[in-house]
Amino acid sequence: MLELLQKGGPLMWLILAASITAMGVFAERLFFLHRASIHTGDFLRGLANLLKSKNFSEAVQECAGTPGPIPRVLHSILLKHGSPRAELREIAQEAGQLEVPRLEQNLGLLGTIAYATPLIGLLGTILGLLSAFQQITAHGGYSTAAEISGGVYQSLLTSAAALTVAIPAFVGHSYLTSRVNDVIHDIERAAIELLEILDTPSAPPDRQ
Repeated sequence: MLELLQKGGPLMWLILAASITAMGVFAERLFFLHRASIHTGDFLRGLANLLKSKNFSEAVQECAGTPGPIPRVLHSILLKHGSPRAELREIAQEAGQLEVPRLEQNLGLLGTIAYATPLIGLLGTILGLLSAFQQITAHGGYSTAAEISGGVYQSLLTSAAALTVAIPAFVGHSYLTSRVNDVIHDIERAAIELLEILDTPSAPPDRQ
């Protein structure tokens, strides 16, 4: 491994740093999204049962005690459950908008690595070929294959390393983006369903 890094030139160290960063971001975001995911239907059914019994304080505590963006948004709605529906809708939208940056945190960095690493590999390819041509020029156009092979090898090595990092980073970014979109959709659906539950005659707002 160390030998390949040395033969690939200084850009190989930059590609290595990009690969470590990409793996770290992917692992952290995957863990975060796993914790952010809940069984939305089961959670809403539990809240519906509490609200039908007018146990608003217990429903608020249930949301506060459950980690994740969906319970936090529903918690914001329940804190103002006696407000008009239009106001509750605005509260839900604002709470949901606050959750989006948390869900998308560091995804931009992963996307940048996916798109920029091939350019680093291309730069390494160009530098390697320039080194090979310099060898040819230095010997009046009569360089042997062994003399120019170092530059060619460097150019191929950096390209291969860059693509090895960029392809998984691109796939990981696409996967995490899809997961984030699913969570955002669940947030919107949960907020709409909670507003419907609060509007039902069996669960009138607590105006005490």
